[in-house]
Amino acid sequence: MFECLRAPHAQDFLSVVPIEGLGQCMSAVEYRAILKYRLMIPLFPDDDPCPVCRKYCLDSFGEHAVHCKELPGFKYRHDLVRDVLYDVLKRAGISAKKEAPVNFLNDPLEGKSTLRPADILVFGWEGGKHACVDLTGVSPLVGLRDHGFVAGQAITKAEAGKVAKHEKACIENQHVFVPFAFDTFGALAPDAVRFLKRVQHVVSSNTAHVKGQNFVFSRVGFAIQKDVAAQLVARLTTISL
Repeated sequence: MFECLRAPHAQDFLSVVPIEGLGQCMSAVEYRAILKYRLMIPLFPDDDPCPVCRKYCLDSFGEHAVHCKELPGFKYRHDLVRDVLYDVLKRAGISAKKEAPVNFLNDPLEGKSTLRPADILVFGWEGGKHACVDLTGVSPLVGLRDHGFVAGQAITKAEAGKVAKHEKACIENQHVFVPFAFDTFGALAPDAVRFLKRVQHVVSSNTAHVKGQNFVFSRVGFAIQKDVAAQLVARLTTISL
């Protein structure tokens, strides 16, 4: 588990500058919930029903809580991170569109009935071609009880799954595909790191502030942790942190 916490960029959120206008702030309850989740300190009584979905039981360490999708009106992790990433691109002066229809992204096993927009379409990203950025978030602890568990394998598999599903269609339609996989500890898969490093280079070249480049990774990392904190706190029957 501690290897997961030491994964690339899993601690970037700690360096963020608190700025309320950018959503870079947490309550004390949220911050304590994040620390407990990351250190696997029990948050919930075993086998208590989830007070939100009422379909499954909570596990003490909060894994169900951070993946439950039944909170009405809640901006789930995927959407929150997508919105922050889009805002980073916009502030860096990189031309992009959120939820852009491209008419070729679909599940190859299901055909055109599953056509979906690109999470973010970045214009002229590589060799004049537009890039379809597709986000996915997973738990770093998937397979923890299996023999041969390797820290970081969850986001690596998630990234490979996205590539297998969408890269061919993007290439055939003269687009570049960028899988953006992250886990609930904030670690990033290699393609996501490469993408953000390039964005970071644009940011650093446009600012005289020597630490301006840290803005990119810390904002994305904080967005991931803020969403996890909200999911956990929403399921606390009493604020006991």
